[in-house]
Amino acid sequence: MERHERIARAIQLSGKKKSEIAALCGVANSAVTQWITGESKSLRPENLYALADATGFEAEWLGVGRGPERKRGLPGNLDDADMREQKFRYPVISWVAAGAWSEAVEPYPTGFSDKYEFSEYDSKGPAFWLTVKGDSMTAPAGQSITEGTLILVDTEAEVAPGKLVVAKLPDSNEATFKKLVSDGGRLFLKPLNPSYPIEPFDEHCRIVGVVVRALQKF
Repeated sequence: MERHERIARAIQLSGKKKSEIAALCGVANSAVTQWITGESKSLRPENLYALADATGFEAEWLGVGRGPERKRGLPGNLDDADMREQKFRYPVISWVAAGAWSEAVEPYPTGFSDKYEFSEYDSKGPAFWLTVKGDSMTAPAGQSITEGTLILVDTEAEVAPGKLVVAKLPDSNEATFKKLVSDGGRLFLKPLNPSYPIEPFDEHCRIVGVVVRALQKF
């Protein structure tokens, strides 16, 4: 098995997306693609060890094909289905970073986040966690998202009225978390807390992503 084939196997069985591997290794997505295809003929030691940590595979096996495949402490008899059932890891970012998301050249630039959380959700595109600020989404009854809750945002999930979304308003550098609603053929961003105003969603607003999971941290 060639090195690029071992790398492709490790990434596939890790259950992580290429963008996640790139973020964990501090490289561009294109670099990971080149590792997988074999287009890149060299792999710096620091990248090799970062890849080993990101996938759970031994650096020596990845680099030269010697020794055990997986790191000690991981089950040695996991099949592909078992590995796919493992949770996915997404970065926790700031509201400012979320607001600038679509302006970034790389979804996960180097140093993007030093904190990660897991979810069983397999995102359709690059995804990240945000910690909810304020009480604009805390409702007196029914669906309610309290301050401090971690929300998982999928940047390529289907956007539709009724979904909870993270959006970027034209007059703010930060993202905003609201429910997308339709009324009279127009779209609005509606807080779940009735004490806050509803904001119109026009051509100057931008949907960053759809909230697909919520995790309350205690």
